[in-house]
Amino acid sequence: MKNSMKSYALNFLVIIGLTIVALWFALKDNYQEVMALITSLRWYWLLIILCWGFLYSCVVGKILSIFARKNKKDYTVLQGIQNGLVGSFFSGITPSSTGGQFAQAYIFKKQGIKISDGASILWADFIVYQTTMMGYVTLLFLLRYTHYMSMIGGPLLLLILIGYIINLCVIGVLWTMALFPKMYVKLSNLCVKILAKIHIVKNKEKTLASWSAQVTSFTDEIKKLKNEKKMIVQTVLWNIVRMTIQFMLPWFIANALGYELGLDRFVDCLALSSFVLMANAFIPIPGASGGTEYVFTQLYGYLIVESAITSGVMILWRFSTYHMVMMIGAVIFVYLKQKYNKDDYEGKKS
Repeated sequence: MKNSMKSYALNFLVIIGLTIVALWFALKDNYQEVMALITSLRWYWLLIILCWGFLYSCVVGKILSIFARKNKKDYTVLQGIQNGLVGSFFSGITPSSTGGQFAQAYIFKKQGIKISDGASILWADFIVYQTTMMGYVTLLFLLRYTHYMSMIGGPLLLLILIGYIINLCVIGVLWTMALFPKMYVKLSNLCVKILAKIHIVKNKEKTLASWSAQVTSFTDEIKKLKNEKKMIVQTVLWNIVRMTIQFMLPWFIANALGYELGLDRFVDCLALSSFVLMANAFIPIPGASGGTEYVFTQLYGYLIVESAITSGVMILWRFSTYHMVMMIGAVIFVYLKQKYNKDDYEGKKS
């Protein structure tokens, strides 16, 4: 437990440090102008922007509740939102978002869903989200392929394309696992044996058993999903809403700051936000801090010619979608932990 706390504390320091560096680069040339822009926002626009990330989390909660009702009929959207926020908090403070699903499985258990069923829900959510996301991003890119090629170009476009390929490979691996589980188990066994020989894997048998169990769990979930067409359609549609909310925020902020981006630029904003997500595949730091801010300002610099506006949009966007959600998620986790500990204690007493 002490080691976990030290790790989280170190991750927080990394996030804060890299965020400060990113902000310094964004503000070093026009600090006063950017601050004047942000403070000139009417209070209701600022409130909407700050709550935007929470709105995204509510949609995530809705999706989780649809999946969870397979196992617990009375599972509520509020429980899904709480679970999603806790997942966002732990994803945000761990490298490559590795801690989110473990925390969510824990919350599912406390909400009355078995660990194995919770893991299945998270698998299903990941499969549908990842597949929908890649379809969404591909469509955005193809809509104006030549425009983005000429507008971005250079190393940044290469970074985005490689990130896209990495995410596409993830989808490929997922569906290969689903369609050819025996082949994947054999390949896994071969990889583990090679890694064991070069002393990277210490306990070969335990690792093989763990990988086989994960493949079995995954393929079982795919089989279940095949028979849940209505649920798949529902969650795909909600994921489209989820990504549209996520990707359109910079467009909304720019207009709120007085920089008019018409509906003709709406698709461009969706695409650029999705490209930031693709580039994040390379940033294993907690919250992809530092790199996310840099990629965002570079990409939106092609669309918004005033650097002060670009920096203002980035600061508000990042605070709403990351820092605000992290803070709410931390509060929700502390509240739920105390609540469930109290319930467990009272249950033992009775």
